[in-house]
Amino acid sequence: MKQKLPEPMIQAFAEARAAAERGEVPVGAVIVDAQGKFLASFGNRTLELKDPTAHAEMLAIRAAAGTISSERLIDCDLYVTLEPCAMCAAAISFARLRRVYFAAGDEKMGAVENGPRFFSQSTCHHAPEVYSGIGEVESQSMLRDFFKSRR
Repeated sequence: MKQKLPEPMIQAFAEARAAAERGEVPVGAVIVDAQGKFLASFGNRTLELKDPTAHAEMLAIRAAAGTISSERLIDCDLYVTLEPCAMCAAAISFARLRRVYFAAGDEKMGAVENGPRFFSQSTCHHAPEVYSGIGEVESQSMLRDFFKSRR
């Protein structure tokens, strides 16, 4: 039975598909406030912007912070289609996001449940609640199809 995705994750997948259409790795991210209001929604743009930090999560964090005029995204939640890398995990911690929901784990570059497990480190300033596997099959399929088309 197919899992019913929360609205922010549905939008994150739409951003991931749009990223793939631009030739970017298909990752999308959405940030919502405590009431569920959408604050930011982005897909990867590293190639387009010629910026290695232009991951979907980083772009969404920057935009959401601008939207609420604060560097702290307290009581805000991030929905992302792939496990955040170490750079994004650090930004999530610094932004003080309340929760992170992600679809597929990333054994190679993930830093939440794989790799360095950033939020479990004693040096981590803030660890959000983390929920994984939300839309995992769809995310894995999208990523697999994207990279297969590149080979």
